[in-house]
Parts: sequence; C-alpha cells; structure tokens
Amino acid sequence: MAIAKPSLALPALLAHALGGCVDDPAMLDPIPAPEDVAAIPGDAQRTNSGLGYRVLVEGTGELTPGPTDRVNVHYTGWTTDGEMFDSSVQRGISSTFGVDEVIAGWTEGLQLMNEGDEFRLWIPQSLAYRGLAGRPPGMLVFDVELIKVYPAN
Repeated sequence: MAIAKPSLALPALLAHALGGCVDDPAMLDPIPAPEDVAAIPGDAQRTNSGLGYRVLVEGTGELTPGPTDRVNVHYTGWTTDGEMFDSSVQRGISSTFGVDEVIAGWTEGLQLMNEGDEFRLWIPQSLAYRGLAGRPPGMLVFDVELIKVYPAN
C-alpha cells in the first residue's frame, strides 16, 4: 500500500469548516507590491543566470541551504504589473519544501541565503514557469524570508 505524501490541505479544510477558504483570493486582501517589481533595479545583485536579488534583512543564522536540503519560508510573489499571485504571509502559514522542488529561480536564490535572511528575488521567465499554462507569465518577484534550513542526511 502506498503512503500518501503530507498535504498542506489541512489549513484549507479548517478554513472551509469555518465558512471560508484561505486559498480564495477574494477572501483575503492582497499584499501591496513593492515599487520595484516592474524590472530588476540597477542596485540589485545579479547572478550569471539572470536572477536578480537584494538583501532586505540580514539574518543571524549560519546555515545556508544546499540543493537537497528542505527549508521553511514565508514568501509573497507578484507579477511585474504588481499583481500578487501567491503569499504564505497572507495565509499566515509558512511553507516547507525541498530546495530542489521549486522553480529554478527559487532553487538558486535560496542557496544564496542564510537562516533569518529576507531577500527580494527577481526571477526571469527562463528561471520561473517558462510560459507554462495556468502559471504566472514573465518575470516574477518574490519577497522570501528563510526561516529554517533542514539539512539533508
């Protein structure tokens, strides 16, 4: 018998039982976009792949995640026109996942961070969803707080 993977559906089920749904954007006010989402600012750092980033808050942690580690983060994502499309901050529930289980821009950006850091990432389409139907198009901007690193064995 196969064992089911853990699901993040429990918060949504609880919200539904209470008369709402945390995944329904109409139920929650969007977090306003930063002023610099339209393009990577000139004062932002850039990697060879085209990822732009800026340190918003320097953390005090010493752990930096590797590609096979798991992380716990809070984040908010916007399109370059300022539309928020996802936010763990808005839902009030941080997210835990493998560094290699997300879009390439996240995988690269997380490995630049230490625990406690907060970064703004400008992720070009080539490192984001690459035009995949049903996903936000173009460059995406994320504010990411790296709460905890869970090292792989």
